[in-house]
Amino acid sequence: MTKVTIVGAGSVGTASAFALLHAGRVDEICLYDIDVDKVRAEIADLSHAAAVGSGVTFSGGHRPDVTAGSDVLVITAGTNRAPGQTRLELAEKNTSLVVNIAKDLMAQSPEAVIVVVTNPCDVVATIAQGALALPPSRVISSGTLLDTARLRSVLAGRMGVSPGSVSAWVLGEHGESQFVLWSEASIAGVPLGAWQGPGGALSAADQEEIARSVRDAGKEVIEGKGVTNWGIGQSVARIVRAVVTDEHHVLPVATVLNGYQGISGVAVSVPHLVNRHGAHPVAMWQMDSAERDHLVASAREVEQSVSGVGVPPTADRQ
Repeated sequence: MTKVTIVGAGSVGTASAFALLHAGRVDEICLYDIDVDKVRAEIADLSHAAAVGSGVTFSGGHRPDVTAGSDVLVITAGTNRAPGQTRLELAEKNTSLVVNIAKDLMAQSPEAVIVVVTNPCDVVATIAQGALALPPSRVISSGTLLDTARLRSVLAGRMGVSPGSVSAWVLGEHGESQFVLWSEASIAGVPLGAWQGPGGALSAADQEEIARSVRDAGKEVIEGKGVTNWGIGQSVARIVRAVVTDEHHVLPVATVLNGYQGISGVAVSVPHLVNRHGAHPVAMWQMDSAERDHLVASAREVEQSVSGVGVPPTADRQ
């Protein structure tokens, strides 16, 4: 029996649960939230969806013991940034919430892998890993997986191909300092600079505009509908599937790094091998000097946020 607990019955948590319903390989999805009526209603609605054609069982509630025996804990609970609230104020509030929740739930599922979705996810994951004293591999930030999906969607539309034909990565922070690894972008194995199919070549200005649109995609969705949920829900399901099936799939997620490209003590997205033990950084392509500078600068942004919250990075943890 494979059990996944999703913390938070809001739009992101329920979208993640719905995506997992269709992902396969999960036997039980537990929804945990302190809002008793909300979580009860969402469990009922999701159970009805499962009854249409899925063998997944839904459970949950507002007590920590309902989460016992979970293989993965997905934490989506948190607050959105309020008008006038600084990024650091949001980080401090959400980090405290996530750490307290994780401590309670780890007592019920001490071997679980944690997936942090609550924003700023890289900052929260960095601090949570140290506070929980877990191996870095077991505290995964959803990182730039969604940003990478957005990039592939935009590139596919621009180049006139399917998203599945595009190989391109967004790395670094899930935030303003993220960057596109243009040097390794390709279509059906053909380097982007050599592509002669639909869409033609991309100029430097084209690349800059695409990177901007990807970076701002979440803001534009929020302006239109108030929240982003389906894209991140699908991203969560992808990470969870790689864990519970011991898939050894490489994904752009974040864990606290230790000497990777000279970066230690903070979680930023680089290629990770994801399996039942969590996420493990793997050797990267040969970035050009500008790209490496972007990665280091992005790590520095996360580190500054972590320090601003008042908890030092955990560079010495293995």
